[in-house]
Amino acid sequence: MASSKEYLEYILDQLSDLEDISFRAMMGEYILYYRGKIVGGIYDDRLLVKPVRAAAEYMPDAVYELPYEGAKEMLLVDNTDDKGYLSGLFASMYDELPAPKIRKK
Repeated sequence: MASSKEYLEYILDQLSDLEDISFRAMMGEYILYYRGKIVGGIYDDRLLVKPVRAAAEYMPDAVYELPYEGAKEMLLVDNTDDKGYLSGLFASMYDELPAPKIRKK
């Protein structure tokens, strides 16, 4: 099942307090970027983030889920209604996220 554009727009609105949030559509799902780094994505209308230490500490009761068959587990964000919570989560994760890979031309 692909994610809906409406759910993407809802999540982007919830993250509107942060600067430089972007996304890329990929096979019916959406990869989310914060200040150029991949922070997670929207899969089957679920917000999943990379399981970095800061995210696990920020959401100690979070459930690990697969974004799709064969992928690595990610953390399910179930408190998407709280803008401050989401902004805090993304901000706390930023320093631990890997730098973007440089593509060779």
